[in-house]
Amino acid sequence: MNFNDPQAWMMIASIVIAICFVVIAFASVAIFLTIRRVTATVQRVEERVEPLITQVNAMSVQGREMSVQFSEVASNLASATKYLSDSTELIRDEVAELRTIVSSTALVARDKVTMVSNSIDRTHSQVVDTTEFVQQKIVVPAREIAAVMAGVRKGLEVLFAPSPKQIDRVYVDEDMFIG
Repeated sequence: MNFNDPQAWMMIASIVIAICFVVIAFASVAIFLTIRRVTATVQRVEERVEPLITQVNAMSVQGREMSVQFSEVASNLASATKYLSDSTELIRDEVAELRTIVSSTALVARDKVTMVSNSIDRTHSQVVDTTEFVQQKIVVPAREIAAVMAGVRKGLEVLFAPSPKQIDRVYVDEDMFIG
């Protein structure tokens, strides 16, 4: 590889750009997979909590029925039902907060994916601009200089070439025949 040749530098720049695009692609895939795992985990937690809420609600209803049936234990069961209801409300509040966290996480993830996409687009635009700049400011003038130098070199070779020898004898047609 000749480092005096502009094409060698263009090849090196193209390789560096290609490596950068591969790194960006791997980072995008890693972000996507992480977001996917977080979403799956939140969905699993939500699926596990919903049966608990259903069971707690069912227990609350049963407790209220028992308080009507057993008048002597009504005061004790009323307070137990109240505590159970408070727990249900706390669980509902926690589930609501968990849903809020999940939705905000999804929004943040969308924003990050958009930001990465914009970064890739901006990087691509900069690479195209840089390539065009290098083409116009380095490669084209380098070709022109190389062509001028080749012309000057040939001109100098012709100028300083030894003069041709004089032919001192006359050749017969047979001597000049190549056969």
